[in-house]
Amino acid sequence: MTRGIPVATAIEARGTVSSLIIEGNRLFREGLKNLLRGSPFAVQREADTIASANAHLSDGFLPELVILDFQDCDGGAIDHIRHLRDNLKQTRIVVLTHSLSVNKLAKALEAGADAYLLSDMSFEALIQSLTLTMLGEKVFPTNLAKMLIDGHVDLTQKDHSFPTGVLSDREVQILRCLANGDPNKLIANRLNITEATVKVHLKGLLRKINVCNRTQAAIWAVSQGIDKSPL
Repeated sequence: MTRGIPVATAIEARGTVSSLIIEGNRLFREGLKNLLRGSPFAVQREADTIASANAHLSDGFLPELVILDFQDCDGGAIDHIRHLRDNLKQTRIVVLTHSLSVNKLAKALEAGADAYLLSDMSFEALIQSLTLTMLGEKVFPTNLAKMLIDGHVDLTQKDHSFPTGVLSDREVQILRCLANGDPNKLIANRLNITEATVKVHLKGLLRKINVCNRTQAAIWAVSQGIDKSPL
């Protein structure tokens, strides 16, 4: 998702980003390198596996950005993301995938990914997404968010690794409202509290589940099986 930030300005302010790409398909890897050549995200190092990526990291290379193909390490992808996150605390990790999957999205974000992008996106959308990621945003396809909130995605194989036990009853109530697409005013009316109180709870809620905005919180709620039933 994006917020309409002027991309050219954001890129200019951010400067060159040291980037590593991990992609097992040589043809796709070369294509992505050529696509990013001349941009602030030009690829400095490349690897076809996590093992070969580790060789770059062991010689002192600390990328600001890692672009990882989810498909090539299918089955071990989540472990690979966790490995990268554990070893590269400040690095932004971007997952590229060929398929739209809410389960993969939830697991990738939980493992430490900062963005989940479709590999068939336009060059302009890719640059904007990478820019927003480097600015600290969590980025994923807008249509996936809509599918989740509208209830059009099968979540029968959802991941339950998030610690929902840390949430208060009130925060769970607010999550249910967010999953239903309710604005703050309606949430306040439903819970018989003020909008200001809703905002206070929402701020704490976003911090607890480590997301940036209400839409991401709604996706988190749906992925965790928090139902949208009436309060």
